Amino acid sequence: MEKLSNSLFVEGRHPRGVSPVHRRIHFVNKRRVVVTGMGILCPIGNSVEEAWENAANGISGAEHVPTFEEQGLKVTFAANVKNYDPASFLSRRDLRRTDPITQMAIFASRQAMDDSGLEVTEENGDRFGVLCGTGIGGIQTLLEGLLKYIEEGHSTVSPLLLPMMLPDSPAGKLAIDFGLRGPNMSISTACATGNNSIGEAFEIIRRDAADVMLAGSAEAALLGLTMASLANMGAISQRNDDPKGASRPFSADRDGFVVGEGAAMLVLEELEHAKARGARIYAELSGYGSTCDAFHITAPQENGEGAQQAMRLAIQSAGLTPDDISYINAHGTSTSLNDVSETKAIKGVFGDYAYRVPISSTKSMTGHLMGSAGSVEAVFTVMALVKQFIPPTINLNVPDPECDLNYTPNVGAAADLKHAISNSLGFGGHNAVLTFSRYDA
Repeated sequence: MEKLSNSLFVEGRHPRGVSPVHRRIHFVNKRRVVVTGMGILCPIGNSVEEAWENAANGISGAEHVPTFEEQGLKVTFAANVKNYDPASFLSRRDLRRTDPITQMAIFASRQAMDDSGLEVTEENGDRFGVLCGTGIGGIQTLLEGLLKYIEEGHSTVSPLLLPMMLPDSPAGKLAIDFGLRGPNMSISTACATGNNSIGEAFEIIRRDAADVMLAGSAEAALLGLTMASLANMGAISQRNDDPKGASRPFSADRDGFVVGEGAAMLVLEELEHAKARGARIYAELSGYGSTCDAFHITAPQENGEGAQQAMRLAIQSAGLTPDDISYINAHGTSTSLNDVSETKAIKGVFGDYAYRVPISSTKSMTGHLMGSAGSVEAVFTVMALVKQFIPPTINLNVPDPECDLNYTPNVGAAADLKHAISNSLGFGGHNAVLTFSRYDA
């Protein structure tokens, strides 16, 4: 291993084991990035405080969905948002011109911006950007437009169908609403979307292309079409008689994930910029790693090699070692393949320490928000550092011999947390991991 003035060479193996590779991990003299605002809309809460309280206490957001039963679907439950009415915060014009993903992103972003206390002006708007991802995009708009086209003809299709359904629509709308003229883009990497969005925004600030980024993701795909596809794929739980007990990551009797919806957005800010305005700092975003399995479109590698490398990169880019990590917010989907693969990946990175480091899957409560999962879990990981508390993995009553780590079963625990990683592993082999560190002024 060769240390340079501004980088670290890390020796690893070629993904297929053919030859050694050297990765240059830059972390010295980089601009530091902190979290100064957060907003969330998810199945267990419509604010950071409410969602965290429910996560800490092991409250499930899954419930029966009458419209699914009316459609005769195999799966008749989901983890849906509650007590949420976009008409309460959007004009009638905006309601007509935005897909639910954009509406949810706006809801979470307004919280995050208010929480940050930042004022966007003509002077600072050029240094303030947006990176808002979505795994699926505006599928409700697409489905409604397609049905209208089939049933009523081409002349009835809205001219706004394409702008509303495009994955970049939330990012564009947020920039317009807040006057953010810095880097603006959307990322779509399936279930890794949230972490990739936050991680790439982090890199934008570190390379001095912006001082502040509004970053996160949204997903709104609780439709018969998507539920039917996932059920036919065998990816989701069919425990129609027990929605709240259906998401059971790492349990031997798990039978698939629970589909969720929602959004979460974080305000990321360069440290000195935040200190200069006296901002309240939640935590430091200290590292990020992103890889691809290059293996299968839906299944993970059995040994989690791609996930291992993403974890290593996220830890190394923070200037840390695996033994420095106090908590892992696992991807933990409650599917047979993912939970075993992720367990093996954690063992591959952490060695014997894997059996001692606390782990939990908040998907056991929120369900799997797909493209929004990573951003929601980033909020929970930050709050774990702030509150010095590990949320539980609920419904973990039947240990799986292949999943034999400390997953914080059923009851959360107080802990001394300094550094935490959050894993997101998506269809297509996408792996994205974030490292957050406790900020002590």
